[in-house]
Amino acid sequence: MSEFTQRLKSAVLLLLNKRQPPSGRVNYLSPITEAELADIKRFFPMPKFFIFGHARSGTTLLARLVRLHPEVHCNWQAHFFTRPPFLSALVEDAAVQEWLGRRSNRWNGGSNLSTAVLRAAADFVLEREAARLGKSIVGDKSPNSLVHGQSVQRAFQIYPDAKLIYILRDGRDTILSHRFQSFIDSVQHLSAQDLKIREEFAKDPIPFLQGEKSVFTSAAFQRAVEEWIKNVEQTIDLGRKLYQEAFYVVRYEDLIANPWQEMLQLWRFLGATEDQSLQESVSQEIQANPDAEWQTQKATEIAQLLPKGKSAVWKQILTPAEKQTFLLKARHILEQWGYPTQE
Repeated sequence: MSEFTQRLKSAVLLLLNKRQPPSGRVNYLSPITEAELADIKRFFPMPKFFIFGHARSGTTLLARLVRLHPEVHCNWQAHFFTRPPFLSALVEDAAVQEWLGRRSNRWNGGSNLSTAVLRAAADFVLEREAARLGKSIVGDKSPNSLVHGQSVQRAFQIYPDAKLIYILRDGRDTILSHRFQSFIDSVQHLSAQDLKIREEFAKDPIPFLQGEKSVFTSAAFQRAVEEWIKNVEQTIDLGRKLYQEAFYVVRYEDLIANPWQEMLQLWRFLGATEDQSLQESVSQEIQANPDAEWQTQKATEIAQLLPKGKSAVWKQILTPAEKQTFLLKARHILEQWGYPTQE
């Protein structure tokens, strides 16, 4: 198809649907309307929530804890808004857009049904499993470190009535945990330099664990720090602006130190009934670490050497130069959220 023909087709679709043609941009969809929300909630009435966070910030732990409540269900990795292909891919095809907005289609009420169709599809995925378990509040946890703030924008277009939870962890521990996860779960994606570091770590881990040698290449460390900063700043800024009172930040370190108090507050935020009988269940769940067990099975030679679920591991493992670099780039975030800027 020629460029001119493609442009003409896009222009026609734009006129027919009164919206931008699919382009992969977050704003090509119109926000869901109040009328569409009212219609959908007659079929899918459960309150919804989403847990975002940088990878290795404790999103899975938080999901495991939040679903201990008899009214709350949470599963993970739907990636509706956090990883391509996004939920919106269901309606991005030009032919699908034409069909959903076709004027001769008397079922669409004279408007494009794309946003409502996406909401109904996601609601079905979420509520089907929650209903089977007898739960009445449902959510998904999916790390948003691939698209950062864009994930908040995408979620708000479809779920302006949901609640958004962001789990924040000290970036120095986060990027270290993410790095070791790549050594265990994503070996096929490692560069030759990364593989060399991994091999050296497995053979002689002591210099790495004492901060004498780095587990990062210089480029990988710089990139990891910048991505963590972007994730924190964009997600929190847009979360506050768009979701306002329906946005909630949990610090991973607080969750580990005071799990019961943190979960009581979070369940209140979600509108769940206070249930004091859950305290023992929370205590038991916080001690479990299925991720560590999985990593040990996957790559024993690496996983068995690493501290699991602890805070401030960065003090031991990051090199002096890396600690200084992180401070130069991210001191403002560390200070804002009460993280140490000195060892």
